[in-house]
Amino acid sequence: MSYKNKLKDIKAFVFDVDGVFTDGSVYLLPDGNMARVMNVLDGLAVVKAVKANYFIGVITGGNDAMVKNRIEYLGIKDYYPKSHNKIIDYEDFKSKYNLKDSEILSMGDDIPDIEMMELSAISACPKNAVPEVKIISDYISPIKGGKGAVRDVIEQVMKIQGKWLEDNTQSV
Repeated sequence: MSYKNKLKDIKAFVFDVDGVFTDGSVYLLPDGNMARVMNVLDGLAVVKAVKANYFIGVITGGNDAMVKNRIEYLGIKDYYPKSHNKIIDYEDFKSKYNLKDSEILSMGDDIPDIEMMELSAISACPKNAVPEVKIISDYISPIKGGKGAVRDVIEQVMKIQGKWLEDNTQSV
């Protein structure tokens, strides 16, 4: 069965950060800090999804204050940093909103994401995900992580459910 048949049932999204919201690069700054880049195309789609009452969880092994700021700025309430076992946080997110696996689309790009991706109704990954993730993905975005892959999957769900053009959110 094509993943497209399941899009109409999606109520929630679960995303990794590095390699999904970002291109996976970490910029090492002279002051010892690190920086990442996120795409406004993804941001706009997230804001539209939040306003349309989709649940969004972000589960990451990282713990960067700037990532947390961006996630909160976009309106995402369910942020799980320093996740060493993503399935535990996935189950917490699912339980919090009384969701079924059949109502969740998850997107990851690397080995720590596989277990939660296998549970969700639709597992998706960016174009530049590792081969092990591509093998288990129902959908491989033609877009790389950090370049609009998050928007790609959110937009597909919202369009098939007739919600994409309901709100004219400004750039974020």
